[in-house]
Amino acid sequence: MNWDEFSHWGQHISRWAADYHQTLSDRPVRAQTAPGDIANQLERSPPETGQPMDSIMADFERIVMPGMTHWQHPRFFAYFPANAAPPSMLAEMLVTTIAAQCMLWQTSPAATEVEGVMVDWLRQALGLPDGMTGVIQDSASSATLSAVLTMRERATGYTGNRDGLGAKGALRIYCSDQVHSSIDRACWVAGIGQSNLVKLPTSGPTFAIDTVALEAAIKSDIADGHIPAGIVAITGGTGVGACDDLNTVADIAKKYDLYTHLDAAWAGSAMICPEFREALWPGADRYDSIVFNPHKWLGAQFDCAIQFLKDATPQLNTLKIEPEYLKTTGAEVTNYSEWTIPLGRRFRALKIWFLLRSYGLEGLRLRIRNHVAWAQELAEMIGEIDGFEIATGPILSLFSFRCPGDDDMQQRLVDALNDDGRIYLTQGMFEGRKIIRFQVGQFDTTRDDVLMAVDVIRNVWGQLS
Repeated sequence: MNWDEFSHWGQHISRWAADYHQTLSDRPVRAQTAPGDIANQLERSPPETGQPMDSIMADFERIVMPGMTHWQHPRFFAYFPANAAPPSMLAEMLVTTIAAQCMLWQTSPAATEVEGVMVDWLRQALGLPDGMTGVIQDSASSATLSAVLTMRERATGYTGNRDGLGAKGALRIYCSDQVHSSIDRACWVAGIGQSNLVKLPTSGPTFAIDTVALEAAIKSDIADGHIPAGIVAITGGTGVGACDDLNTVADIAKKYDLYTHLDAAWAGSAMICPEFREALWPGADRYDSIVFNPHKWLGAQFDCAIQFLKDATPQLNTLKIEPEYLKTTGAEVTNYSEWTIPLGRRFRALKIWFLLRSYGLEGLRLRIRNHVAWAQELAEMIGEIDGFEIATGPILSLFSFRCPGDDDMQQRLVDALNDDGRIYLTQGMFEGRKIIRFQVGQFDTTRDDVLMAVDVIRNVWGQLS
């Protein structure tokens, strides 16, 4: 392909993208294909000669698109969204075009410096204190792994990387039973082990970690000769939106000198609204590490996670490795690859810059406030369907419900709703029962899109019951 052809097809794909987004409501939200349907249409071997782009695009439409679940669909109410606001998508086009590897300041000074400023813009937007720094990660999973590795190194006097963990004793990490599975995986990868991730029960209207049980577990571990290393708290857990009492957890961490990480991957975006900070985030400023994903609810193109750090030194002491060929001479600069696990880095900050300048914080706050209000409205309507139960009330824009019947019936309803195609939901487990999760957060959803869900649920339930 020459550059004239690139220009032609670039314009074509840009038009296709606009048409796609403008007609998404007409498509089923979840892919309606069976396992193997897509793979069976692909050639078994790679082509020996090049093929024309019009043929490739035709096959893209014919083969690929029927197998896509549409995450930008306005009635995507499953999981949490991976949003893509138009300015963010345009920024990604520029990043793809420039195709820089932004591992060091010298390999892309603009990428490094824009990143520093964008992290600080978001620090201010979330009401975090002056002096807090941070880095853009690919996802919350990577930020959490970075934090858990830092907990490990700090608890071992920064000798784990050098000596291994064989003679270090049992390092213990504490969290509630509502944390995301990425916390478990971080403990696996860090060599801490699943049995040393201490999950504690929750209570209260926000399903917060039992802080009495937390302190008791720490005391018991110390008495048994284990080494408490850190606490992972949550604001807006994936299952039902659980939010911990951050100040009390921070008090316990301070008492026992434990490193703290706050997982606010989804709900952190809502903290640009002062009223949600006041309700759910007092004490966040006391945490050593905080992660939130602008790609979930703020509109940034996936992938984009911000990890804030009260003091970057412990994480740098954990992750920084600087062979001669990566050194920058003659200047004091920041190399963000020293703050993260991957060496390679994309220019993720550009889409944040485009996004925030295009909408402003007030435009983004309006969307989030609407989503919260519409979720509360919908929960009330679903709770009025005969025999239906709101299992967990709305925390921000996430709630869960149950239809009449056992756990198998909950799954039957979820499957039937998703096969219907008009909306997309997921199941979960809470207190030993299967629940049906509903989360409002797709960037361009409307009140009509959200409230349509109750009609779909009634209609599909009528066919099942």
